Amino acid sequence: MRVRVVKSQSRIAWWRLLPGAAAASLLVCVFGVYVSSATAQQQDAASGAAASCTLKAGASGAVVRIIDAETIEMDDGQQVRLIGALSPRSPDLSPAAEPWAPEESAMQTLRELVAGKTIFLATSGRAQDRYGRRLAHVFVENDGDRVWVQGEMLLRGQARVYGLPGSFDCMHELLAHEKVARDAGLGLWRNGAYSPRPAWRTRELLRRRNSYEIVEGSVAKVAVTKARTYVNFGRDWRSDFTAGIEARVLRENPELAHALQQLEGRRVEVRGWIQYRNGPYIDIEHPSQIAIVDDNGARPTPAPRGAMTSSDRREQGAAPTRKQKKRPARKAPDALDL
Repeated sequence: MRVRVVKSQSRIAWWRLLPGAAAASLLVCVFGVYVSSATAQQQDAASGAAASCTLKAGASGAVVRIIDAETIEMDDGQQVRLIGALSPRSPDLSPAAEPWAPEESAMQTLRELVAGKTIFLATSGRAQDRYGRRLAHVFVENDGDRVWVQGEMLLRGQARVYGLPGSFDCMHELLAHEKVARDAGLGLWRNGAYSPRPAWRTRELLRRRNSYEIVEGSVAKVAVTKARTYVNFGRDWRSDFTAGIEARVLRENPELAHALQQLEGRRVEVRGWIQYRNGPYIDIEHPSQIAIVDDNGARPTPAPRGAMTSSDRREQGAAPTRKQKKRPARKAPDALDL
């Protein structure tokens, strides 16, 4: 995928122009070149793609410290989290833990990209996370070119794509970059800890509760209720892996609602935070979290975009009811995520 960046009236607009496997490895940033919205939309229509994301140009400043592989500190004291790119974390948080190689590699990559350099921030939607860190897409000058730091981290296999409610912009572009590294087995994708986890291994998934995982399996049934739609990966929804999408979300994304009905019998990949709701469960908060895996086992292409919200209860049609266990409070994403 080839991406053009257009800067106009303090906004950076992104349009996918030339989709393609070879072009997916490149992010072409063209700054200072104006292309009208109408022209860009016509080009997108010709290629079968809609405008993908729009970011607002923000502050700039020097990087004085690398806090971790997804968080940096600027010279004004503000901490910036690279939204959309989740870096590796050691599963052992004890003081005596051995260094976690994927985490060390990701930190070194980020250090090479931004340490001591001036960065340029671009934002959209949610401005801060729960810890007060600024959520932003980060760009850095490199030999006259402006490099998208999130894209570069993903291309090198030093992060996985993720989103937060209110911050799911540019997921199509992020996933395209991640796919390049996954297909090539680069960085963290060489480590078995980041391989897609089989949906039928429910005990293993429950041990990963509160961690961010990619789960893959065949869909047994799609069940629609008044409150939400469930994508069941087994016959027993009380214990098998399930992904759920709130009804309001589907009303906002009718194309996703239609697509879900075509999933039965297909091999599907779901990404998100593992929860416990009868069995292992992932809330689908954005269409980018679910994608069909090609029959030949190839990684999925980037999913459609849209805004979603999470929910807090599980109701499964006419199935026998029983007392539902309380949803566990989500821990800080940094705590247990690999």
